[in-house]
Amino acid sequence: MFTKDIYIGINTTMENKKPKVFVGVSGGVDSSVSLALLKERGFDVTGVFLKVWHPDFLPCNWKEERRSAMRVCATLGVPFMTIDCEKEYKKEVVDYMISEYKIGRTPNPDIFCNKYVKFGIFLKKALEMGADFVATGHYAQNFIFDKSLPRKDVSENGSEEKEIYKLHESVDKNKDQSYFLYTLNQEQLSKTLFPVGHLTKPEVRKLAEKSGLPTATKKDSQGLCFIGKIDMKDFLSHYTESKKGDVLNSKGEAIGVHDGALFYTIGQRHGFTITKKTPNDPSFFVVAKDIEKNTITIADKETQKDLVFNTKEVLLNSIHFVSGIEPKFPFSCQVRIRYRQEKQNCKIEKRNKGFHIYFEKPQNGVAIGQSAVLYLGEECFGGGIIEETI
Repeated sequence: MFTKDIYIGINTTMENKKPKVFVGVSGGVDSSVSLALLKERGFDVTGVFLKVWHPDFLPCNWKEERRSAMRVCATLGVPFMTIDCEKEYKKEVVDYMISEYKIGRTPNPDIFCNKYVKFGIFLKKALEMGADFVATGHYAQNFIFDKSLPRKDVSENGSEEKEIYKLHESVDKNKDQSYFLYTLNQEQLSKTLFPVGHLTKPEVRKLAEKSGLPTATKKDSQGLCFIGKIDMKDFLSHYTESKKGDVLNSKGEAIGVHDGALFYTIGQRHGFTITKKTPNDPSFFVVAKDIEKNTITIADKETQKDLVFNTKEVLLNSIHFVSGIEPKFPFSCQVRIRYRQEKQNCKIEKRNKGFHIYFEKPQNGVAIGQSAVLYLGEECFGGGIIEETI
């Protein structure tokens, strides 16, 4: 049913010319190997470094990452360029993240970075400059219905043959990034390649060594997309005032203090002080927060099992479907409510107020503002932002 070629069945001659691909190179090993694989396959590749906004109060490492990306391109003998995405990154990723935290929600900036920067402004500018495709080092796979089996969908112009692109998990389930890519649409997927999606991380590193890439032994980046690992409380304190409040136990009793409810996320295990404790206390984590009262509630793993904070249902105002085609409701599938979570069985119903996801097993650690990402087996077919827990 699908063509499983990682290059989605593209003929590399493409009417007697090599397809031109702009490859997002971040200075890391995954994007470096993506560039090398595409060059080896015969594509006309250009390495592109995306320059984004960076706060002046944090160590600036974008120049170092850019030099690393340039060294990779020099090693492979391919052109290199920089595309300025500062404006889009600041507005769509950083400003959005800050505004969400201020109202007590927990956003996922990496998802918005992919939507508006990597597959937004980068893809747009790449196509304007003559590229046929863009490629990234994401661990995901882009499949397409076989061209011999066209699917007919009704458009404004009537019935037309339309190839449906499918977003799938990567072969390496420990590194899979499909969760962060659920906002991609058919137009974006039709112009996107994921060259390392069929590989495991150890295989990627071996290929980097074989190609003599300077990033072969470089550590994986962590933290916020592009900016890296940051202390979220410290970051947010530059944009909002901190205000100390009470830490509550499961009975609503004040047992400690914190620096401001908006700085904490559901599931967080540090950053607050327990003043009433014993040497035998278990490990506590945040299970709820109240922005208006400026309180956070904590519990240990055993106590948390019996709390009302376990969630049986969540509400999404909207769901983005990768195919662009809304399925028939209700339907059953699997869902992730956070990255790396094991997929959970669920049922989805559509009502006037939005889409209701019913979990087969009650969930803990559900945070409003995070994304619920939907799967059918290994296919990531859509998702949306959690607006309410029930």
